[in-house]
Amino acid sequence: MGNPKAFLTVPRKEAGYRPVNDRIHDFGEVEQTLNTRDRQEQASRCMDCGVPFCHWACPLGNKDPEWNDALYHGEWEKAYKILRKTNPFPEFTGRICPALCEKACVLYLTTGEAVTNRENECAIAERAYQEGYVTVRRPQHGDKRVAVIGAGPAGLAVTEKLNQKGYVVTVFDKNEAAGGLLRYGIPNFKLNKSVIDRRISIMEQEGVTFKYGEQIDDVSAIAADYDAVVIATGTPTARNLNVPGRELKGVHLALELLSQQNRVLAGAEFSKEERVTAKGKNVLVIGGGDTGSDCIGTAHRQGCKSVTQIEIMPKPPVGHNANTPWPNWPVILKTTSSHEEGCTRRWNINTLEFIGDAEGRVSAVRVQPIDWKPNPEGGRPIMVEAGEPEEIKAELVLLAMGFLKPEHPEYPDNVFVCGDAKSGASLVVRAIAGGLKAADDVDKYLSHDE
Repeated sequence: MGNPKAFLTVPRKEAGYRPVNDRIHDFGEVEQTLNTRDRQEQASRCMDCGVPFCHWACPLGNKDPEWNDALYHGEWEKAYKILRKTNPFPEFTGRICPALCEKACVLYLTTGEAVTNRENECAIAERAYQEGYVTVRRPQHGDKRVAVIGAGPAGLAVTEKLNQKGYVVTVFDKNEAAGGLLRYGIPNFKLNKSVIDRRISIMEQEGVTFKYGEQIDDVSAIAADYDAVVIATGTPTARNLNVPGRELKGVHLALELLSQQNRVLAGAEFSKEERVTAKGKNVLVIGGGDTGSDCIGTAHRQGCKSVTQIEIMPKPPVGHNANTPWPNWPVILKTTSSHEEGCTRRWNINTLEFIGDAEGRVSAVRVQPIDWKPNPEGGRPIMVEAGEPEEIKAELVLLAMGFLKPEHPEYPDNVFVCGDAKSGASLVVRAIAGGLKAADDVDKYLSHDE
């Protein structure tokens, strides 16, 4: 610990975002970077706590104090090596992780200003690529073959670890490129897809085979051809909203917009009838989470007229929530870069009906203010009306209400399930952790066969 008093003298400094009037005209990453001196100074704020709650809170068990100290001393390669011991893809999590470690940081718990772990992580990963610390590590492969179904964060994590353990890994994915949610759910303005391509190229050089456009429906059949199979297909089924008018044109699941836009940026072409676009439209986003936020940012870049976001749950408090004390995740109001670009946000709003015009296109949504009262029998609170129904004008409605947990049949003994496919929709960092755990399970299973 090079500067034991830095947390007292150095304030938290974030890189911030590109100016709104600049960033809404393109899909380039919105987050900026600090210069090297400022970044190392931010790393010096890490106190090397006796009990590092950051390490405990991170699903990957990242050793933040260790790599922050190396970063502070300018030992970038050492910092990367420490980071890579626990996290196979710091270039992903450094951009899109909600930083569970920062909400567990002692500085956050005492002053509200955590160490900038996420940004530090991203900076370390990018320096590693720039300076050549990221190298191709082609292992000596044995004769055990593993099939991984799904090339999202969980699938990539299990693949990375099993490949380095010497297994011959083939990854099957129904899409035209690897990444899963990283590529087809998260907008380019949060994660440029060249970041994914860079990592996939390395994995291919290390001996991994990727097969795209492959929809695996019969898991038992493929399990007979491989020593082990790992299912990492995520949560493909989005939660729908079955209210009157759902069939109207212009009412879409959020990923219909997000995945299509990412494909367009990658060079794909869609007909006018197929294209989901917010250009010139009043947009209503139903759902207050990160996916809804991504829809807002995408709508602005497509040239929407206005954006409104509604959420059925109450508005979270600002800064501190007494109902979610440490060590719970603090449920507080989150304002993203997309919200800053312009959005009307409303809470405690229930959707009643989609209203269409004479051509069968949505033109408005009938909603109603509601409230929640405690359930005398316990469990989920009871929704009650709290105002008169009203209409919100909208020519494009995006449903961003989460995803359904997949149900799996009984598989052969050599089939494993990991990531969101096992736990239900969660964070990318948890999916990666699930993939690493599955790799250990596969290794243990196949080692017993020897």
